[in-house]
Amino acid sequence: MKGPLFYAKILLFGEYGIIKDSKGLAIPYNNFQGALKISEKATAATESSNKNLRKLYVYLSQLNSDLVSFNLKVLKEDIDKGMYFDSSIPQGYGVGSSGALVASIYDKYADDKITVLENLTKEKLLKLKQIFSLMESFFHGKSSGLDPLNSYLSLPILINSSTNVEPTGIPYQKEGKAAVFLLDSKIIGETEPMVSIFMNKMKNEGFRKMFSEEFAKHTDSCIEDFLVGDVKSLFSNMKSLSKVVLENFKPMIPSAFHKLWKQGIDSNDYYLKLCGSGGGGYILGFAKDYEKVKKQLKGYNLELVYRF
Repeated sequence: MKGPLFYAKILLFGEYGIIKDSKGLAIPYNNFQGALKISEKATAATESSNKNLRKLYVYLSQLNSDLVSFNLKVLKEDIDKGMYFDSSIPQGYGVGSSGALVASIYDKYADDKITVLENLTKEKLLKLKQIFSLMESFFHGKSSGLDPLNSYLSLPILINSSTNVEPTGIPYQKEGKAAVFLLDSKIIGETEPMVSIFMNKMKNEGFRKMFSEEFAKHTDSCIEDFLVGDVKSLFSNMKSLSKVVLENFKPMIPSAFHKLWKQGIDSNDYYLKLCGSGGGGYILGFAKDYEKVKKQLKGYNLELVYRF
């Protein structure tokens, strides 16, 4: 048995913002993917994944939700046969490894599932997001449901608020000099501790003010610029966003990258931002001239996401 492939995702803009109802923009990232499989021969990796699926099965069997039900009998049978999630998506890197797994379980075992082929109204999208939020909470304690939604639909998704999400089009990639890239911190990040730090910071009035007046404002502007392809304005807003993150989200940025982050802002050659909750994993970069930045950041692992 081999299930369909589900891809990684990149939240281009909106990390932490989507928790607090500001905008976000997520795109599928096809360089990494995962699929459910049943193996003939068990390995340490397949057994570890199978064990994880067993825990997820227990969690799903206790959900008791009006939103979704699963064919638990078949799911249990497949797990007993040694089913595992065969994935190239790195865990703890902010690119949706648990989201792809949740999407694949929903796709194969949900009763009366909402399919990608039907007319996806806002109500259906919201329902899917709520279902995925419930399912993915198994991994993170609290989930927006956005990662699995992106993986399941394999479409760019614009988040206007927690109750308003829609598929969107992004400009076609051009063979331009500018690019979005991933920078590998080579540290595994954990979502839960980072979200806890953020929630504690939000108790501070000054931080809340900065968050709504600067962070959310710059994020929204970046999304608008990106969607209409206004490169000049995008880089201007990216610089502001990168500064705000460096000044106010230091615990989420691995300390070895603080200097590199500031270097980008000072040189105006590239701007860095968090990819997901931070704390490790990937850091997202926006370069005005990607080839030049590749030379500047020689010795670091960079991966190209999007050219414009």
